[in-house]
Amino acid sequence: MCGIVAYVGKKNAQSLLLEGLKRLEYRGYDSAGICIGQDHTLHTRRAVGRISVLESALEHAQTQLPAGHIGMAHTRWATHGAPTECNAHPHMDDKNKIALVHNGIIENYSTLKQFLIEKGHTFSSQTDTEVLAMLIAHFYKPADKQAEPGADGERSALTKAVQAALHETRGTYGIAVMAADEPSTLVVARRGSPLIIGVGNGEYIVASDAAAIVEHTTQVVYLNDNEMAVIRPNGFRTMTIDDVPVTPEIKEAEFKLEQMELGQYEHFMLKEIMEQPTSIENCLRGRVDLLEGRVVLGGLANYARDLVRARRVIITGCGTAWHAGLVGEYLMEDLAKIPTEVEYASEFRYRNPIIEDGTVVIAISQSGETADTLAALREARERGALSLGVINTVGSTIARETDAGVYLHVGPEIGVASTKAFSGQVVVETLLALFIARRKYMSQQVLVEFLNALNKIPEQVRRVLEQTDTIKTVTEQYVQRENWLFLGRGYNYPVALEGALKLKEISYIHAEGLPAAEMKHGPIALISAGMPVVFIAPRGSQYEKILGNIQEVKARGGKIIAVASEGDEHIHTVADHVFTVPETIEPLQPLLTVIPLQLLAYHAAVARGCNVDKPRNLAKSVTVE
Repeated sequence: MCGIVAYVGKKNAQSLLLEGLKRLEYRGYDSAGICIGQDHTLHTRRAVGRISVLESALEHAQTQLPAGHIGMAHTRWATHGAPTECNAHPHMDDKNKIALVHNGIIENYSTLKQFLIEKGHTFSSQTDTEVLAMLIAHFYKPADKQAEPGADGERSALTKAVQAALHETRGTYGIAVMAADEPSTLVVARRGSPLIIGVGNGEYIVASDAAAIVEHTTQVVYLNDNEMAVIRPNGFRTMTIDDVPVTPEIKEAEFKLEQMELGQYEHFMLKEIMEQPTSIENCLRGRVDLLEGRVVLGGLANYARDLVRARRVIITGCGTAWHAGLVGEYLMEDLAKIPTEVEYASEFRYRNPIIEDGTVVIAISQSGETADTLAALREARERGALSLGVINTVGSTIARETDAGVYLHVGPEIGVASTKAFSGQVVVETLLALFIARRKYMSQQVLVEFLNALNKIPEQVRRVLEQTDTIKTVTEQYVQRENWLFLGRGYNYPVALEGALKLKEISYIHAEGLPAAEMKHGPIALISAGMPVVFIAPRGSQYEKILGNIQEVKARGGKIIAVASEGDEHIHTVADHVFTVPETIEPLQPLLTVIPLQLLAYHAAVARGCNVDKPRNLAKSVTVE
């Protein structure tokens, strides 16, 4: 949620900050703002809408900003307060001496606001963030300020004020703060919302996502919860908010700039759909040993015995990650023979879950920063569970807080609607289930069959992607229909859920995903003449059953769009339209059957004129509860 970028160095801060905001716009795009520090004055501009609106405003003479070498900017996904200019970040105190950008939620903002009003402060917005800016100003004592860049490492007034304010704050935050009286100092801090410091040549770029950093440097420092940094042109110091020094660990950013560019594609979502053959290959690389017939998961080597002895597995995630987790539940019970549940992370921590000895909790998150998933993980660890992460973003909070885990290695995912991360998550879950199964019940021969089938998946995905024009043509016939059903059985039931979610989130068409057999227990009442119903119906153990469900819909006038196996001639006699996928082992079918549904959603959104990569009300990484 929300994007933060800040800069201290020698370059023109404004142009660098705007470019950084554009790379973070997928994190929020309700409003945007920028602050440049110069000559002991904080110059701020804000605008409602996309970053392009702010950029246009800055081109007019009356709203231009002075050149400066320190500044910060923000693109907002609204939580407290409507997306208006007065609610946009950066927020200032009522004397325009402190400026702040913030990602997160201040839970006790109401109490703090009342306290500050009683102290004579005046508020101009509806946000919790303005309260934090005002609270820092309340504690700010310029007389305490050391001559910059700091005398013998002593804290400046701004550092002291930020620490004092954060000690009074409950909630989550990633913040960057500037003070007019300390024109070359930037203070940043985090609790629950990610912040990364990019270390360049005589410059520092702070951002909530590496996407805004890698154009300038690949050397990064990941702040941990309750840590902060004081950054000046000649260096930076890291510490806890209790002022305990922390030695920063500089790492290499995983993603490269070229991976974050659109290239030949019109939208990031289409690019990421089309990248899946390569991203799946990268996810499998080094983990499938075909010569020896084994799964290699180095990150789990020290926990192999614990996993084999596990009595219960809980998989937790949100949205698409939850759907991938549901596939994982089927895989773990089918292949590894371990009782498994998939839990919505947003519900898990609030229902007093039972965590017994031998419980393994698997947290799934593309970003590794999803607030609900992180909270669920912490709850499970507090109760003694072994925790594993299935994460795409190296260095993320969940990746650091789990006992062990497996990275997806599918590359950066910029489109808000997750596609290649889903396929990567299912691949990793498959490998994990096979890793355990071989150590328990699975024969070497069966494992080799699975590994050979997995090895074929990337090329099979390429064959499915070749149907994009056919899928586009079919989709355009039904794109004005406002109600769709997606139905599947077994391993393809989670795919039905994922197909419905994709259509909802980027084309704003109401869609429901259901187990096909459940349709006749109520939802069949929704079916009317011409209603599009998508069946995920490849040949498998429940093929005959799902053909019966197709006939039930057909008898009521529904239009059947089927995802079926190559060479299945019968399906053409009962379906109005057929998208085909190659034959594979049934537990691997979701890796193929999901592809036509991703393309269907994409083409529907384009045909309806929707903003594919930035759907309304959504953001890529949900770092607030």
